Order: sequence, then structure tokens, then C-alpha cells
Amino acid sequence: MKKIEFKGKVEQEDMKSEYDFLNMKGSVRGKYYKAYRAGHKVEINKADGTTSVQYFKLVEGAVMLEPDVKKYFPNSESVNKALRSLIAIIPSKRRIVAHPK
Repeated sequence: MKKIEFKGKVEQEDMKSEYDFLNMKGSVRGKYYKAYRAGHKVEINKADGTTSVQYFKLVEGAVMLEPDVKKYFPNSESVNKALRSLIAIIPSKRRIVAHPK
């Protein structure tokens, strides 16, 4: 297994060398990000010939954590507690107040 570097991060590569996505022409990182966040459907074709369809959509206000962050903040409570701690140390002049739409 070789190590690869992508945007300054070094990661272990689990795929065979013939699957070199970093040098692949036309590949775009995050190409389907917006569509995924908007919602998507998964069709599961079962061995008995039937198909099960499931729809997924992130709840309003949901945030996706990167795997390295999720190790430290496994649930909403821990994320909110950490963010509130950060908010408390931001000088009041720099705090941004959300404006109603």
C-alpha cells in the first residue's frame, strides 16, 4: 500500500495502482456534492428480482463532518458544545448577527 498526497494531506491508498484517480483526465473532486446535499434516491435490486427504493435528504441545518473531525465530535451535542465554547471567546465586536430574510 502506498501513501498519496492530496491537497497537503498524506493518506494511505487502498486501491490498486491501476486506479490512479489523481491523474485521471476529466475527474472533478466534489462533482456531485450539491446534488447529494439536495437529496438523492438509492435503488436496491434484490436477489429475488424486486427493487427497494429509499430517498435520502439532509435535514435543514444538518452539517456533514469530515471523518477526521467526526473522530472528535461523534454527535450533535459534542459539536454544539465545542462551537458554543468558541463563540464565547470571540470578541463581541467581531460577532456576526444573522439578519432575517
